[in-house]
Amino acid sequence: MTAAVYPGSFDPVHSGHLDVILRAREIFERVVVGVLDNDQKRYLFSVEERVELIRQSLGAATDIGVRPFSGLAVEFANQERAGVIIRGLRAVSDLDSEFQMALMNRRLEPRVHTVFLTTGFANVFLSSSILKDVCAHGGGIEGLCPPVVEAALRARLAPVPAAPARNG
Repeated sequence: MTAAVYPGSFDPVHSGHLDVILRAREIFERVVVGVLDNDQKRYLFSVEERVELIRQSLGAATDIGVRPFSGLAVEFANQERAGVIIRGLRAVSDLDSEFQMALMNRRLEPRVHTVFLTTGFANVFLSSSILKDVCAHGGGIEGLCPPVVEAALRARLAPVPAAPARNG
């Protein structure tokens, strides 16, 4: 067996991410979640907050590393002495861009392989963007993310008020 990294923005982590992380732990001897810090992107949570939310979400699974990183995923894999990059897939629509990224990573670092893990059926529709949008509009997100993430989202996102109805 070998070590694997699971890089991503995780803004915020949700049940689909956790499903992939915990299943990767069953396959690989060491798993490190890499939380991307990209100054070209706008995040709801800082990299430190995202790292902490993942750690709290994993609870007793202290054998899974969680670290911030910037730059290329293959560089992060090399830093962690990992031979595998884990990528989560929800639907066939994810495959095109993930496949292109995997091929580029393979070109950049031939010794690092990409392994795709599909999320469970219950999480196929779930993304961090959808989670934030539903929460911002006051919708129910219970069970779609850990309670600590739900509390952080609710604290950060006040529901968007409905537009007043126009008469006339």
